[in-house]
Formats: sequence, C-alpha cells, structure tokens
Amino acid sequence: MPPDLLLVSILRTLVEVAGFALLGQGALAVLAGKHREGNLFYKLLQTVTRPVVRGVRYITPRVVIDAHIPFLAFFLLFWLWIALAAAKRYLCAAHGLQC
Repeated sequence: MPPDLLLVSILRTLVEVAGFALLGQGALAVLAGKHREGNLFYKLLQTVTRPVVRGVRYITPRVVIDAHIPFLAFFLLFWLWIALAAAKRYLCAAHGLQC
C-alpha cells in the first residue's frame, strides 16, 4: 500500500472513531439525562471526543454557544470523512489500485 493512501486511510479511521464517539456520547446524554456527568461511559466518550470539541471551539466564533459545539464538531467530522473518502478514491485510481 502506498504511503499516501495509508495516511488517508489512517486519518479516515481516526475521523470515524471520533464521529462514532460523538454519536455515542449524544445517545448516552439523551438516555442518561441530567445524570450523564456521573456516568463512567459518558466520561470515557467525553475523553475521546475532547480534542475534537476543543478544536472546533477554537475555530468557531464566540457567538456560537457551547451547547452547539458537539453538533458542529460532528458535522465537521462528517464532511471531513466524505472528503477523505474522495481523496482515497482519487489515490486508488492514481495508483491503479482497486480499493
């Protein structure tokens, strides 16, 4: 596997993990309600998603309230995942591989 294709595949996997962790955190927040902060699994998912949420908070204006940042982070991850899929398809075609 060419190194550029490997890098795109690794990045895409990391984006998938972060996206699924945000989905799980959201589902657990709905199920646990106001007691979610004491939930061990919620804290674990929060630890996994913290770098993404902080990064999105850093690039967004202060007008965006903190409660909306995880939603925005998920949608940015989704579009990054789509872009990485397109990049992977392009690289597979450029190297003559059938991926």
